[in-house]
Amino acid sequence: MNTRFLETFVVLAQLRSFRATARALHATPAAISLRIKTLEEELQTELIDRQSKEFRLTANAEYLLGHAKAVVDATRRLQAAAHKDSAVRGRLRLGVIESVVHSWLAQYIRELNVLYPEMEVDLTVDMSNLLERRLRASELDLVIQVEGVESKEIVSQALAAYPLHWIARNGLVDPRKEGLHQRLLQLPILTFGRGTAPQRAVEEILGKMANLAMVPLEQTRITCSPSVAAIVQLVKDGYGVAAIPSLFVASQLDSGEFVKLPVQPEPPSIIVSMCWHSNAEMLVHAAANAARQACARYCAQVDPRYIKSLG
Repeated sequence: MNTRFLETFVVLAQLRSFRATARALHATPAAISLRIKTLEEELQTELIDRQSKEFRLTANAEYLLGHAKAVVDATRRLQAAAHKDSAVRGRLRLGVIESVVHSWLAQYIRELNVLYPEMEVDLTVDMSNLLERRLRASELDLVIQVEGVESKEIVSQALAAYPLHWIARNGLVDPRKEGLHQRLLQLPILTFGRGTAPQRAVEEILGKMANLAMVPLEQTRITCSPSVAAIVQLVKDGYGVAAIPSLFVASQLDSGEFVKLPVQPEPPSIIVSMCWHSNAEMLVHAAANAARQACARYCAQVDPRYIKSLG
């Protein structure tokens, strides 16, 4: 549908004269009449009551007028936005979880600096629930966290899935011996901060393991930490077994310092998502697009199976 014809209809309804509308739109009355007839054919309804001696809209035209105005206004806003200064500049208040810090954050920040040299980034690293709270309060512009945000005012988009594995220092647990589950339950289990999706999943899995192994649940120990670096160090020290993404310890796994334990079930993958307000400025949309590309490139380099969605 030609929005110029809708604009003609709106102006005609306001001026109530083909001649006046022609003057306002720098056209001829015949051209205005042709536009209205074409619009009537497209809408399959009459807009002008041609049986009346005075200018009069039909009932359908009165009903459709509000919708036509909305389309015309939206078109004008779109045109205005398209002709805005395209330079991305300003301050981006970015919040990320530590998992991103230990994977593709550095690459992302470098790309932002190259793509948008006039963008200033204020970085916050925190737990997902705290980042979400600050996003809802409009204290952050773009958040990269675990899982999305359920809100009509916030856009959430999945970026990647980080598979979790049971990781231990080589020699801490012999995976070849029987009773692996019982021996696992005797050790502290390291996972992410309390209240996070990974922590809740690990707690549920350990509860089922304890029940099947007839181990009292109170004898199991879960050590929670929002710091990936702290968890990795505790594994290195032989403190316990961690339920974390293997990509965080790829070098230790390659060197043989760490091993994956063949314990089933493994915790569900961490779904890394980015979230922003639906009415965000172009600055935020540009940063979100760059995040999508940086995450995809990182995942493709490490393991394409980590890629969940490129939206």
